[in-house]
Amino acid sequence: MTIDRNRIVFSVLGIALIAGLALFISSWRLPAQIGSDEAVFETIDALFTAVNSRDKRQLGECERRLRAYRESGKLPAAAAKQVESIIEQARSGQWEPAARRLYDFMLGQRRASLARHSVSHELS
Repeated sequence: MTIDRNRIVFSVLGIALIAGLALFISSWRLPAQIGSDEAVFETIDALFTAVNSRDKRQLGECERRLRAYRESGKLPAAAAKQVESIIEQARSGQWEPAARRLYDFMLGQRRASLARHSVSHELS
């Protein structure tokens, strides 16, 4: 009976450890990437300013431009979805949490020009 109980306990602990590890790894995943279009990057930067200054007019302008970039294919759909969620959060009055999410989103971007610079610098 003790052997069966120990086997069950270790099985449950093992499953919990694997689930915890998977959750930890998924939390370090990069956000969806905005791509390398400079106009999109500048609009995301302007969005950050709008959210931090709680400027509804500028928020709407950034939203309009980002929607146009998404429709033209300059802003990938996954990134557009994340940014739209942040915009909605700000619009609902949750400016500070939206600013934190947008800041994290921006930090997670891997710009192609930065990557090229790093590679060329390493080769020199």
